[in-house]
Amino acid sequence: MFEYGVDMVDAFQSSLFESTPGLAPLTAATRVPLTDGAWLDVLPGWLAATGDLFTRLVDTVPWHAERRQMYDSVVGVPRLLAFYREGAPLPDPILLAAKEALSAHYATPFVTAGLCLYRDGADSVAWHGDRIGRGAHSDTFVAIVSLGATRPLLLRPRDGGKSRRVPLAHGDLVVMGGSCQRTWDHAVPKVRERTGARISVQFRPAGVR
Repeated sequence: MFEYGVDMVDAFQSSLFESTPGLAPLTAATRVPLTDGAWLDVLPGWLAATGDLFTRLVDTVPWHAERRQMYDSVVGVPRLLAFYREGAPLPDPILLAAKEALSAHYATPFVTAGLCLYRDGADSVAWHGDRIGRGAHSDTFVAIVSLGATRPLLLRPRDGGKSRRVPLAHGDLVVMGGSCQRTWDHAVPKVRERTGARISVQFRPAGVR
């Protein structure tokens, strides 16, 4: 189980007056065109009143660390991970509601959920695209819900050109669509300043990883 200090989560504790978590209409998202048929939908505050959701996920998700081959060494992945395959029950009802809302809005079943726990500013994910399976050759979607501390999502075209920076705060949604996984890469960089923990929830259709 991930051990965390009060200072990492106190900004996201629910109050006695917080309402039941809800979802803002996806029609309120802003479409951001990129190059080569890629685009983003950005919706700040999509998950409303979700302070206690962050804490529940930190406490209840079966987080695990991974080690991966990197050139001649095996190194630790700088974040904790959890993956819910197709058909597996999600760790909180609001995540199921989010998955169903995304599936209806984009007319594509989102069937898996990958969770990443960035414990502090030293945790990160390197430049990559979700190009295992269908994302390598077909347009697809990857939807990311951010919970906890604000961290930037960086995007850059694979063939060079202007990059993008999308700050993701607590409850924000970004959907990468079109050719984004084939023609653009994305990353969550390390940050030097002291920052709290963040959870990224990634919803994907079948055959995208």
